[in-house]
Amino acid sequence: MLATTAPATTAPVVTLDGVVKRFAGGTLALDGFDLAVRPGEFVSLLGPSGCGKSTALRLIAGLGEPSEGRISWHGGRARSGRGGIGFVFQEPTLLPWASVERHVLLPLALAGAADGGGAAAQAALARVGLSAFRHAYPRELSGGMRMRVSIARALVTDPPLLLMDEPFAALDEITRFRLNDDLLELWRAAANTVVFVTHSVFESVYLSSRIVVMTPRPGRVYADLAVDAPYPREASFRTSAEYAALCRVVTQALSRAMAASGDTR
Repeated sequence: MLATTAPATTAPVVTLDGVVKRFAGGTLALDGFDLAVRPGEFVSLLGPSGCGKSTALRLIAGLGEPSEGRISWHGGRARSGRGGIGFVFQEPTLLPWASVERHVLLPLALAGAADGGGAAAQAALARVGLSAFRHAYPRELSGGMRMRVSIARALVTDPPLLLMDEPFAALDEITRFRLNDDLLELWRAAANTVVFVTHSVFESVYLSSRIVVMTPRPGRVYADLAVDAPYPREASFRTSAEYAALCRVVTQALSRAMAASGDTR
């Protein structure tokens, strides 16, 4: 059900080798962090708050540089925008005066879309089920709908790599489950690669083809686990004996990671 590391059958999209990140104030967020992400994977970075998950994601996105180590791209460094990286932050980060459609059009405008990107924006909104709300404003949307706008905005340029930083952490459980299902459908339809940050064992097992368990700060990879449960994963999977067993194995790995670092919280 869970295997240590995924088989290296294809060249990685991006590789982090011995990455160290030390902030100006002296905080050591990552220390010797190694990760290889291959095309088509859904990789979750799992660990306690403050372990460096978001830091690693931002380094992959180019929103900072490692203090030591190397980040390598297969075929050259990816950039945000058309054909590059999509990023979904913890908060939807929507402008109150801009409509849903204008938010989704923004990456296309920044990428210099010749036709204005209207058709692509409408297609992205359709993918997240918000076509009927394209003229709505953030104040008129629920929390789940605002996050769907953020996802549509990240997907509108058809990025081969989608980075997601705990996008559902602030949502109620029912909405979170529904968006987990929607995200898996989008990932399978787009055939892109996802790196997903979470501190939820249950979410990581439900979504991922691979789970990278991190130690508390400074973040290192403690375990790299391939999740063999087949897709599609539907609501019945959450109540299955297989899911419970997978969650137990990942919980044990996370507990060992905490103990290995001396953190007994």
